[in-house]
Amino acid sequence: MEPSSPDDRYSNPGWVRKFKVAFRGVAIGFSTQSSFKVHLPVAVLVLLLSVWLRIELWQWCVLVGSIGCVLALELFNTGLESLSRAVTREEDPWIRDALDVGSGAVLIASLTAVLIGSMVLLPPLLRLLLTQ
Repeated sequence: MEPSSPDDRYSNPGWVRKFKVAFRGVAIGFSTQSSFKVHLPVAVLVLLLSVWLRIELWQWCVLVGSIGCVLALELFNTGLESLSRAVTREEDPWIRDALDVGSGAVLIASLTAVLIGSMVLLPPLLRLLLTQ
């Protein structure tokens, strides 16, 4: 998607405009970033497994929160990448470091989500498999 032309939508937007802009950002992230081709199917599998295992409400909260954090950080990192391309296309050590830090944040969130998902889902999954 091409950037919008400059206008006053960022200076004093109403609520409808704020949501429209936010959903546009989500659409840009989901349509342009290959990482979402990994994150989304994994999230769907985790959620389907959670339904099958009939996990408790607090476990749903933890899993959905973890998934949301990973997706939000991925979107933030996408914004950082877009902004860096707008600043310069040349090699710049400061921009490289900023992009690496953003990617590192996504990596830490993803690894933490895997750990949380394992802690929440493995015990009931093992109980189910070992009792049959």
